[in-house]
Amino acid sequence: MKIHEYQAKAILARYGVRVPRGEVAHTAAEARASAASIGGRVVVKAQIHAGGRGKGGGVRLAAGPDEAERIADEILGMMLVTHQTGAEGRRVGKVLIEEGLDIRNELYLGIVIDRKAGLPVLMASTEGGMDIEAVAAATPEKILKEPVVPGIGLQDFQARKLAFGLGLGGRVALDAARFMTALYRAFEDTDASLAEINPFLVTGDDAVYALDAKMNFDDNALGRHPDIRELRDLDEEEPLEVEAGRHGLNYIKLDGNVGCMVNGAGLAMATMDIIKLAGGNPANFLDVGGGANAEQVENAFRILLADESVSAVLVNIFGGIMRCDVVATGVVAAARKLGVAVPVVVRLEGTNAAEAQRILRESGLRFVVADGMGDAARKAVAAA
Repeated sequence: MKIHEYQAKAILARYGVRVPRGEVAHTAAEARASAASIGGRVVVKAQIHAGGRGKGGGVRLAAGPDEAERIADEILGMMLVTHQTGAEGRRVGKVLIEEGLDIRNELYLGIVIDRKAGLPVLMASTEGGMDIEAVAAATPEKILKEPVVPGIGLQDFQARKLAFGLGLGGRVALDAARFMTALYRAFEDTDASLAEINPFLVTGDDAVYALDAKMNFDDNALGRHPDIRELRDLDEEEPLEVEAGRHGLNYIKLDGNVGCMVNGAGLAMATMDIIKLAGGNPANFLDVGGGANAEQVENAFRILLADESVSAVLVNIFGGIMRCDVVATGVVAAARKLGVAVPVVVRLEGTNAAEAQRILRESGLRFVVADGMGDAARKAVAAA
Protein backbone atom coordinates (compact mmCIF):
# COMPACT_ATOMS: atom_id res chain seq x y z
CA MET A 1 0.00 0.00 0.00
CA LYS A 2 1.25 3.48 -0.88
CA ILE A 3 0.58 6.70 1.02
CA HIS A 4 1.05 10.41 0.31
CA GLU A 5 4.15 12.43 1.14
CA TYR A 6 2.46 14.36 3.94
CA GLN A 7 1.26 11.11 5.52
CA ALA A 8 4.73 9.55 5.33
CA LYS A 9 6.25 12.62 6.94
CA ALA A 10 3.74 12.47 9.80
CA ILE A 11 4.75 8.85 10.47
CA LEU A 12 8.48 9.57 10.24
CA ALA A 13 8.19 12.58 12.54
CA ARG A 14 6.83 10.31 15.28
CA TYR A 15 10.14 8.44 15.19
CA GLY A 16 12.30 11.54 15.38
CA VAL A 17 12.96 12.06 11.68
CA ARG A 18 13.20 15.82 11.12
CA VAL A 19 10.72 17.11 8.53
CA PRO A 20 9.82 20.67 7.44
CA ARG A 21 6.80 22.35 8.97
CA GLY A 22 3.81 21.85 6.70
CA GLU A 23 0.06 21.54 6.38
CA VAL A 24 -2.13 19.77 3.82
CA ALA A 25 -4.72 21.84 1.93
CA HIS A 26 -7.67 20.77 -0.21
CA THR A 27 -8.63 24.23 -1.49
CA ALA A 28 -6.79 27.38 -2.53
CA ALA A 29 -8.23 29.19 0.50
CA GLU A 30 -6.86 26.53 2.83
CA ALA A 31 -3.48 26.84 1.10
CA ARG A 32 -3.46 30.58 1.76
CA ALA A 33 -4.30 30.08 5.43
CA SER A 34 -1.59 27.43 5.79
CA ALA A 35 1.01 29.66 4.14
CA ALA A 36 0.07 32.53 6.47
CA SER A 37 0.36 30.21 9.47
CA ILE A 38 3.79 28.92 8.43
CA GLY A 39 5.07 32.35 7.43
CA GLY A 40 7.72 33.41 4.95
CA ARG A 41 8.51 31.56 1.75
CA VAL A 42 6.64 28.26 1.25
CA VAL A 43 6.56 25.40 -1.21
CA VAL A 44 3.29 24.19 -2.76
CA LYS A 45 3.55 20.45 -3.47
CA ALA A 46 0.96 18.37 -5.32
CA GLN A 47 0.07 15.18 -3.44
CA ILE A 48 -0.24 12.16 -5.73
CA HIS A 49 1.18 8.64 -5.59
CA ALA A 50 3.91 9.28 -8.16
CA GLY A 51 7.41 10.65 -8.37
CA GLY A 52 8.69 13.36 -10.69
CA ARG A 53 6.11 15.89 -9.51
CA GLY A 54 8.50 18.81 -9.71
CA LYS A 55 9.37 18.15 -13.35
CA GLY A 56 5.66 18.00 -14.15
CA GLY A 57 4.92 21.39 -12.56
CA GLY A 58 3.49 19.99 -9.34
CA VAL A 59 6.06 21.53 -6.95
CA ARG A 60 6.42 25.33 -6.93
CA LEU A 61 7.82 28.03 -4.65
CA ALA A 62 5.61 30.82 -3.30
CA ALA A 63 6.84 34.04 -1.72
CA GLY A 64 3.84 34.32 0.62
CA PRO A 65 0.15 33.56 1.22
CA ASP A 66 -1.19 35.37 -1.87
CA GLU A 67 1.13 33.55 -4.24
CA ALA A 68 0.56 30.24 -2.44
CA GLU A 69 -3.19 30.65 -2.98
CA ARG A 70 -2.72 31.40 -6.67
CA ILE A 71 -0.37 28.47 -7.25
CA ALA A 72 -2.57 26.07 -5.28
CA ASP A 73 -5.56 27.13 -7.39
CA GLU A 74 -3.57 26.24 -10.52
CA ILE A 75 -2.34 22.87 -9.20
CA LEU A 76 -5.52 21.62 -7.54
CA GLY A 77 -7.65 19.74 -10.06
CA MET A 78 -4.89 19.56 -12.69
CA MET A 79 -3.98 16.27 -14.38
CA LEU A 80 -0.34 16.03 -13.35
CA VAL A 81 1.75 14.02 -15.79
CA THR A 82 5.05 12.50 -14.63
CA HIS A 83 7.21 9.60 -15.78
CA GLN A 84 5.35 7.42 -13.25
CA THR A 85 1.76 8.38 -14.08
CA GLY A 86 1.71 7.59 -17.77
CA ALA A 87 0.42 9.94 -20.43
CA GLU A 88 -3.04 10.18 -18.85
CA GLY A 89 -1.64 11.78 -15.68
CA ARG A 90 -3.13 11.83 -12.20
CA ARG A 91 -5.67 14.33 -10.85
CA VAL A 92 -4.40 16.44 -7.94
CA GLY A 93 -6.87 16.61 -5.08
CA LYS A 94 -4.69 18.08 -2.34
CA VAL A 95 -1.46 20.01 -1.86
CA LEU A 96 1.13 20.17 0.90
CA ILE A 97 2.10 23.69 1.98
CA GLU A 98 5.57 23.50 3.48
CA GLU A 99 8.15 25.91 4.82
CA GLY A 100 10.96 26.88 2.49
CA LEU A 101 14.42 25.79 3.65
CA ASP A 102 17.94 27.02 2.95
CA ILE A 103 19.22 24.16 0.77
CA ARG A 104 22.97 23.56 0.93
CA ASN A 105 23.23 19.91 -0.14
CA GLU A 106 20.77 17.35 -1.54
CA LEU A 107 21.52 13.71 -0.72
CA TYR A 108 19.59 10.43 -0.94
CA LEU A 109 18.48 7.86 1.65
CA GLY A 110 16.34 4.81 1.10
CA ILE A 111 15.49 1.46 2.67
CA VAL A 112 14.31 -1.46 0.56
CA ILE A 113 14.11 -5.23 0.92
CA ASP A 114 16.97 -6.96 -0.88
CA ARG A 115 15.17 -10.08 -2.13
CA LYS A 116 18.40 -11.87 -2.98
CA ALA A 117 19.96 -11.32 0.43
CA GLY A 118 16.66 -11.59 2.30
CA LEU A 119 17.49 -8.47 4.31
CA PRO A 120 16.53 -4.80 4.50
CA VAL A 121 19.22 -2.59 2.98
CA LEU A 122 19.84 1.05 3.83
CA MET A 123 21.11 2.92 0.77
CA ALA A 124 22.69 6.37 0.60
CA SER A 125 24.00 8.50 -2.23
CA THR A 126 25.40 11.94 -2.84
CA GLU A 127 23.14 12.17 -5.92
CA GLY A 128 20.03 13.41 -4.13
CA GLY A 129 17.12 14.87 -6.05
CA MET A 130 17.74 12.53 -9.01
CA ASP A 131 15.98 9.32 -9.97
CA ILE A 132 17.90 6.69 -8.03
CA GLU A 133 17.33 4.18 -10.84
CA ALA A 134 19.23 6.45 -13.21
CA VAL A 135 22.07 6.80 -10.70
CA ALA A 136 22.23 3.01 -10.27
CA ALA A 137 22.42 2.51 -14.03
CA ALA A 138 24.97 5.23 -14.83
CA THR A 139 27.13 5.45 -11.69
CA PRO A 140 26.43 2.49 -9.37
CA GLU A 141 29.55 3.26 -7.34
CA LYS A 142 27.77 6.35 -6.01
CA ILE A 143 25.22 4.22 -4.16
CA LEU A 144 26.40 3.13 -0.71
CA LYS A 145 24.68 0.14 0.93
CA GLU A 146 24.45 -1.28 4.42
CA PRO A 147 22.47 -4.52 4.96
CA VAL A 148 20.55 -4.70 8.24
CA VAL A 149 20.03 -7.95 10.15
CA PRO A 150 16.45 -8.14 11.54
CA GLY A 151 16.43 -8.61 15.30
CA ILE A 152 19.68 -6.68 15.60
CA GLY A 153 18.73 -3.55 13.70
CA LEU A 154 20.80 -0.79 12.19
CA GLN A 155 24.00 -0.40 14.20
CA ASP A 156 25.48 2.99 15.06
CA PHE A 157 28.73 2.21 13.25
CA GLN A 158 26.77 1.41 10.06
CA ALA A 159 24.93 4.73 10.18
CA ARG A 160 28.18 6.64 10.82
CA LYS A 161 29.86 4.76 7.96
CA LEU A 162 27.14 5.91 5.55
CA ALA A 163 27.22 9.47 6.88
CA PHE A 164 30.99 9.69 6.35
CA GLY A 165 30.55 8.06 2.94
CA LEU A 166 28.27 10.95 2.00
CA GLY A 167 31.08 13.36 2.77
CA LEU A 168 29.53 14.62 6.00
CA GLY A 169 31.63 15.34 9.06
CA GLY A 170 31.49 16.57 12.64
CA ARG A 171 28.10 17.37 14.14
CA VAL A 172 26.32 17.00 10.79
CA ALA A 173 27.57 13.43 10.39
CA LEU A 174 26.36 12.48 13.87
CA ASP A 175 23.01 14.16 13.25
CA ALA A 176 22.68 12.30 9.92
CA ALA A 177 23.52 9.00 11.63
CA ARG A 178 20.75 9.59 14.20
CA PHE A 179 18.42 10.47 11.31
CA MET A 180 19.22 7.13 9.60
CA THR A 181 18.63 5.18 12.82
CA ALA A 182 15.23 6.85 13.28
CA LEU A 183 14.34 6.16 9.64
CA TYR A 184 15.16 2.46 10.01
CA ARG A 185 13.16 2.21 13.23
CA ALA A 186 10.13 3.68 11.45
CA PHE A 187 10.64 1.26 8.53
CA GLU A 188 10.80 -1.77 10.81
CA ASP A 189 8.02 -0.84 13.23
CA THR A 190 5.48 -0.09 10.47
CA ASP A 191 6.24 -3.20 8.35
CA ALA A 192 7.21 -0.96 5.45
CA SER A 193 8.49 -2.37 2.18
CA LEU A 194 10.03 0.97 1.13
CA ALA A 195 11.11 4.13 2.91
CA GLU A 196 12.74 6.74 0.69
CA ILE A 197 13.99 10.25 1.44
CA ASN A 198 14.86 12.03 -1.80
CA PRO A 199 16.23 14.53 -1.28
CA PHE A 200 17.77 14.06 2.16
CA LEU A 201 18.64 17.66 2.84
CA VAL A 202 21.47 19.47 4.61
CA THR A 203 20.60 23.12 5.24
CA GLY A 204 22.84 26.15 5.49
CA ASP A 205 22.80 25.94 9.30
CA ASP A 206 23.92 22.27 9.25
CA ALA A 207 20.52 20.72 10.00
CA VAL A 208 19.30 17.57 8.21
CA TYR A 209 15.74 17.19 6.91
CA ALA A 210 13.53 14.82 4.97
CA LEU A 211 12.60 17.25 2.21
CA ASP A 212 10.53 14.54 0.54
CA ALA A 213 9.29 11.19 1.86
CA LYS A 214 7.88 8.07 0.30
CA MET A 215 6.68 4.97 2.15
CA ASN A 216 5.10 1.74 0.93
CA PHE A 217 3.75 -0.95 3.24
CA ASP A 218 3.33 -4.72 3.14
CA ASP A 219 -0.39 -5.32 2.53
CA ASN A 220 -0.20 -8.58 4.49
CA ALA A 221 0.89 -6.69 7.63
CA LEU A 222 -1.81 -4.00 7.58
CA GLY A 223 -3.87 -6.00 10.09
CA ARG A 224 -1.26 -5.01 12.66
CA HIS A 225 -1.46 -1.34 11.66
CA PRO A 226 -5.09 -0.16 11.43
CA ASP A 227 -3.90 3.46 11.69
CA ILE A 228 -1.81 3.05 8.54
CA ARG A 229 -4.55 1.13 6.73
CA GLU A 230 -6.84 4.15 7.23
CA LEU A 231 -4.38 6.28 5.20
CA ARG A 232 -5.22 4.41 2.00
CA ASP A 233 -6.41 6.76 -0.77
CA LEU A 234 -8.56 4.79 -3.19
CA ASP A 235 -8.67 7.74 -5.60
CA GLU A 236 -4.96 7.11 -6.27
CA GLU A 237 -5.41 3.46 -7.18
CA GLU A 238 -6.50 1.68 -10.35
CA PRO A 239 -10.33 1.38 -10.06
CA LEU A 240 -10.40 -2.20 -11.37
CA GLU A 241 -7.78 -3.25 -8.82
CA VAL A 242 -9.83 -1.68 -6.03
CA GLU A 243 -12.96 -3.48 -7.26
CA ALA A 244 -11.09 -6.80 -7.43
CA GLY A 245 -9.87 -6.36 -3.86
CA ARG A 246 -13.47 -6.01 -2.67
CA HIS A 247 -14.16 -9.49 -4.03
CA GLY A 248 -11.01 -11.08 -2.64
CA LEU A 249 -9.33 -11.30 -6.05
CA ASN A 250 -5.67 -10.64 -6.78
CA TYR A 251 -5.71 -8.39 -9.85
CA ILE A 252 -3.10 -6.11 -11.41
CA LYS A 253 -3.86 -4.20 -14.60
CA LEU A 254 -1.25 -4.36 -17.36
CA ASP A 255 -1.07 -2.78 -20.83
CA GLY A 256 -1.76 -5.76 -23.12
CA ASN A 257 -4.97 -6.98 -24.77
CA VAL A 258 -5.25 -10.65 -23.67
CA GLY A 259 -7.26 -10.87 -20.46
CA CYS A 260 -6.13 -13.68 -18.13
CA MET A 261 -8.15 -15.51 -15.47
CA VAL A 262 -6.06 -18.11 -13.66
CA ASN A 263 -6.01 -19.90 -10.31
CA GLY A 264 -2.74 -19.69 -8.43
CA ALA A 265 -0.06 -17.01 -8.62
CA GLY A 266 2.55 -19.34 -10.13
CA LEU A 267 0.24 -20.50 -12.91
CA ALA A 268 -0.82 -16.88 -13.49
CA MET A 269 2.82 -15.85 -13.97
CA ALA A 270 3.42 -18.82 -16.29
CA THR A 271 0.31 -17.91 -18.26
CA MET A 272 1.55 -14.36 -18.82
CA ASP A 273 4.93 -15.73 -19.89
CA ILE A 274 3.43 -18.15 -22.41
CA ILE A 275 1.22 -15.40 -23.86
CA LYS A 276 4.38 -13.36 -24.45
CA LEU A 277 6.06 -16.43 -25.95
CA ALA A 278 3.13 -16.75 -28.36
CA GLY A 279 3.66 -13.15 -29.48
CA GLY A 280 0.93 -11.49 -27.43
CA ASN A 281 0.68 -9.19 -24.41
CA PRO A 282 -1.27 -9.95 -21.22
CA ALA A 283 -3.79 -7.33 -20.15
CA ASN A 284 -3.62 -8.26 -16.50
CA PHE A 285 -2.53 -10.55 -13.72
CA LEU A 286 -5.60 -12.19 -12.15
CA ASP A 287 -5.43 -14.97 -9.59
CA VAL A 288 -8.88 -16.12 -8.47
CA GLY A 289 -7.32 -18.32 -5.79
CA GLY A 290 -7.62 -21.99 -5.03
CA GLY A 291 -11.00 -21.88 -3.31
CA ALA A 292 -12.99 -19.53 -5.52
CA ASN A 293 -16.70 -20.19 -6.01
CA ALA A 294 -18.89 -19.54 -9.05
CA GLU A 295 -19.75 -16.03 -7.81
CA GLN A 296 -16.09 -15.06 -7.51
CA VAL A 297 -15.41 -16.43 -10.97
CA GLU A 298 -18.27 -14.34 -12.31
CA ASN A 299 -16.88 -11.23 -10.56
CA ALA A 300 -13.44 -11.95 -11.99
CA PHE A 301 -14.87 -12.24 -15.48
CA ARG A 302 -16.77 -8.99 -15.09
CA ILE A 303 -13.61 -7.14 -13.96
CA LEU A 304 -11.64 -8.55 -16.89
CA LEU A 305 -14.21 -7.35 -19.40
CA ALA A 306 -14.46 -3.91 -17.80
CA ASP A 307 -10.99 -3.24 -19.20
CA GLU A 308 -11.69 -1.79 -22.65
CA SER A 309 -8.28 -2.88 -23.94
CA VAL A 310 -9.17 -6.59 -23.57
CA SER A 311 -9.93 -8.10 -26.98
CA ALA A 312 -9.75 -11.77 -25.97
CA VAL A 313 -9.85 -13.71 -22.71
CA LEU A 314 -7.80 -16.74 -21.71
CA VAL A 315 -9.22 -18.81 -18.84
CA ASN A 316 -6.47 -21.14 -17.61
CA ILE A 317 -7.48 -23.30 -14.64
CA PHE A 318 -5.83 -26.29 -13.04
CA GLY A 319 -8.41 -28.00 -10.88
CA GLY A 320 -6.66 -29.17 -7.75
CA ILE A 321 -8.42 -27.62 -4.75
CA MET A 322 -10.63 -25.70 -7.15
CA ARG A 323 -13.04 -27.76 -9.25
CA CYS A 324 -13.10 -27.18 -13.00
CA ASP A 325 -16.88 -27.53 -13.18
CA VAL A 326 -17.27 -24.65 -10.69
CA VAL A 327 -15.10 -22.48 -12.90
CA ALA A 328 -17.02 -23.46 -16.02
CA THR A 329 -20.35 -22.67 -14.32
CA GLY A 330 -19.08 -19.23 -13.29
CA VAL A 331 -17.68 -18.47 -16.74
CA VAL A 332 -20.93 -19.47 -18.47
CA ALA A 333 -23.01 -17.40 -16.02
CA ALA A 334 -20.78 -14.36 -16.49
CA ALA A 335 -20.76 -14.68 -20.28
CA ARG A 336 -24.55 -14.82 -20.38
CA LYS A 337 -25.10 -12.00 -17.92
CA LEU A 338 -22.51 -9.67 -19.42
CA GLY A 339 -23.18 -10.39 -23.08
CA VAL A 340 -19.54 -11.15 -23.82
CA ALA A 341 -18.51 -9.85 -27.22
CA VAL A 342 -14.85 -10.95 -27.22
CA PRO A 343 -13.49 -14.46 -27.88
CA VAL A 344 -13.01 -16.61 -24.76
CA VAL A 345 -10.38 -19.35 -24.84
CA VAL A 346 -10.70 -21.93 -22.07
CA ARG A 347 -8.14 -24.44 -20.85
CA LEU A 348 -9.31 -26.60 -17.92
CA GLU A 349 -7.35 -29.50 -16.45
CA GLY A 350 -7.75 -31.48 -13.26
CA THR A 351 -10.68 -32.15 -10.94
CA ASN A 352 -13.97 -32.58 -12.84
CA ALA A 353 -12.41 -31.39 -16.09
CA ALA A 354 -14.67 -33.66 -18.17
CA GLU A 355 -17.77 -32.25 -16.49
CA ALA A 356 -16.47 -28.73 -17.10
CA GLN A 357 -16.02 -29.48 -20.79
CA ARG A 358 -19.61 -30.71 -20.96
CA ILE A 359 -20.88 -27.51 -19.29
CA LEU A 360 -19.01 -25.38 -21.81
CA ARG A 361 -20.17 -27.44 -24.83
CA GLU A 362 -23.83 -27.40 -23.75
CA SER A 363 -23.87 -23.71 -22.81
CA GLY A 364 -24.81 -22.64 -26.33
CA LEU A 365 -22.02 -20.04 -26.17
CA ARG A 366 -19.01 -19.90 -28.48
CA PHE A 367 -16.07 -20.80 -26.24
CA VAL A 368 -12.78 -21.81 -27.80
CA VAL A 369 -11.61 -24.94 -26.00
CA ALA A 370 -7.84 -25.42 -25.84
CA ASP A 371 -5.72 -28.53 -25.46
CA GLY A 372 -2.88 -27.53 -23.14
CA MET A 373 -1.29 -24.21 -22.21
CA GLY A 374 0.64 -23.70 -25.44
CA ASP A 375 -2.45 -24.28 -27.55
CA ALA A 376 -4.48 -21.96 -25.29
CA ALA A 377 -1.93 -19.15 -25.57
CA ARG A 378 -1.67 -19.40 -29.34
CA LYS A 379 -5.45 -19.41 -29.77
CA ALA A 380 -5.91 -16.45 -27.36
CA VAL A 381 -3.22 -14.37 -29.06
CA ALA A 382 -4.66 -15.17 -32.51
CA ALA A 383 -8.17 -14.26 -31.34
CA ALA A 384 -6.95 -10.98 -29.82
